[in-house]
Amino acid sequence: MIEDNIKESLSIVIPVFNEEDNIFPLYESLMAVLKSLECKYEILFINDASIDKTAQRLDEIAAQNELVKIIHFKRNFGQTAAMMAGINFSSNDIIIPMDGDLQNDPQDIPKLLAKLREGYDVCSGWRKDRKDNSIKRNLPSKMANFLISKISGVPLHDYGCSLKAYKRDVIEDVKLYGEMHRFIPIYAVWQGAKVTEIPVTHHARKHGQSKYGISRTFKVILDLIVIKFLERHAQKPIYIFGGFGFANFLLSFLCFLLMVYLKYWHDQSYIKTPLPFLVILFVMVGILSILLGLIAELLNRTYYESQDKPVYLIKKLRNIQNLKK
Repeated sequence: MIEDNIKESLSIVIPVFNEEDNIFPLYESLMAVLKSLECKYEILFINDASIDKTAQRLDEIAAQNELVKIIHFKRNFGQTAAMMAGINFSSNDIIIPMDGDLQNDPQDIPKLLAKLREGYDVCSGWRKDRKDNSIKRNLPSKMANFLISKISGVPLHDYGCSLKAYKRDVIEDVKLYGEMHRFIPIYAVWQGAKVTEIPVTHHARKHGQSKYGISRTFKVILDLIVIKFLERHAQKPIYIFGGFGFANFLLSFLCFLLMVYLKYWHDQSYIKTPLPFLVILFVMVGILSILLGLIAELLNRTYYESQDKPVYLIKKLRNIQNLKK
């Protein structure tokens, strides 16, 4: 627990992609809040290979303030990889990710810190009054959050809100892939962390365009399947694959009994209609496709973690002296 008379040390992690008009306003509002806190801090911007003037804007800020650290990716790796890089290169006790589009409000940072002082390990932001399109963004988000909460058993209203506060010890060993940055609170709970949630301010986007669409909801659902699989079967995947195998053996035996029954009691050849074969074929193909996807996820983690490979490639660093993994 963080005592009230001890000043926190903060690492603000901000992935950005094509946010040239938002960089300076975000930096200024962040600095106003961080100076008022009178704590040790650093700001890490991760440029996910922007193609506008975002890189130039970031380098200008870094030249003025050595506490602003810049990570430029060689190519676009996505928000999760950018978040992972920010966590890897951060050095302070509390990590606070946020979006770079001015929709998160830095004024909420003290509220997040107050909850950590109460003994929580993670405080997640909840965009209770969200300023996005109701049909394209808000409705799919509510559906996804409901599914995630029910399946994971970690009840949060807004997994998609980037503005969160984490104590370093519950996040530094987490490995993130795909779109899984939103599931960090679930990983934290697995490690015994105490998680809470507070409403935070959400502003309408003023500059640039949103990079998220309704297709991301389907990606989240697929990632959720992976999360649930890893929770239950990461240590013993044979249980799910073996169970599936025995189920198929049982179905095969039942089909054999039915075939014998139709042949000798109804004098009907089972090969006269192709429909049973088609039903079985389509069901099996669907199930096998999901299982192969889960195997691929396990292989992906083995590839990266056994060789200690990062999920991103860095082009250039600013104000960061020591390269971390």
